[in-house]
Amino acid sequence: MALAVAASARVHGTTSPNPPVGAVVLDASGRLAGVGATQPPGGPHAEVVALAEAGHRARGGTAVVTLEPCAHHGRTPPCTDALLEAGVARVVYANADPNPKAAGGAEVLRAAGVAVEHLPTHVEPLRAWLHYARTGRPHVTWKYAATLDGRTAAADGTSRWISSEQSRAEVHALRTTIDAIMVGTGTVRADDPRLTARGTGVTRQPLRVVVGTSDLPPHARVLDEQAETLHLRTHDPDVVLGELAKRNVVDVLLEGGPTLAGAFARAGRIDRVLAYVAPKLLGDGPAALRDAGVSTVTDAVGLVVEQVSMCGPDVRISAVPSPAH
Repeated sequence: MALAVAASARVHGTTSPNPPVGAVVLDASGRLAGVGATQPPGGPHAEVVALAEAGHRARGGTAVVTLEPCAHHGRTPPCTDALLEAGVARVVYANADPNPKAAGGAEVLRAAGVAVEHLPTHVEPLRAWLHYARTGRPHVTWKYAATLDGRTAAADGTSRWISSEQSRAEVHALRTTIDAIMVGTGTVRADDPRLTARGTGVTRQPLRVVVGTSDLPPHARVLDEQAETLHLRTHDPDVVLGELAKRNVVDVLLEGGPTLAGAFARAGRIDRVLAYVAPKLLGDGPAALRDAGVSTVTDAVGLVVEQVSMCGPDVRISAVPSPAH
């Protein structure tokens, strides 16, 4: 399963709106025979890629997949058909498919005599897609960088660079895996960001989304031709997410600023918080979040911290809303 998850990670950001699935095929003796991952839309799914690599060695063997094999005919034939045709004797999958159009693969395989096992496993590259399939809404990660005292800029408005070079490089790598980057019109006016993924080997740029009713400055860098930009003249998070869902946007990175983040927090539309906390103190300046609908401590948005790690000198914190929220 670890090999299948790694295969999923390698194609994360290239398969949307399809899930980035990883698959491994073992021969009848349990030896590695093939590894595969879902190809861009219209291409083969992970199981088909792994089976092609395994060839005749798949017969009587085991397929290990990060997502339940699909049982429907979309752009490609059902993966259950490919597994049965290859003669696989056993299938192990990490996550049940919540998409009603594609679900049911496990039962199809069992009915055909294949041994099927559900081995629940967290597959990070599938996080956004699973949320999208369950709710019909894009998954929103609110990413911000702040000082240890919670400031995102100094009193004079300067914010470069609060986070470290290592953190900034990691965020650019993250941008290559998501479908859209979102900011408010205020951030465009104040910071004039490009909102692009930069670095060596970048072949795909996310959709740039600007939210707010104000006009954008005519020479704003977000209007250049490096990537597509969508200006949504609304302040309603559900309207924003509805428009993005129509465009098959699965994974959104909310990057700025405190007012827009507050609106999404108030609406309960932040699905993950990714914070880069720098070992610096400013003592004054804007906070990371504003007007989140919290008037007293008991109304605070509860979070469950998933991971705390270092990124250069910064502390990287990943957290999700607690079940009560």
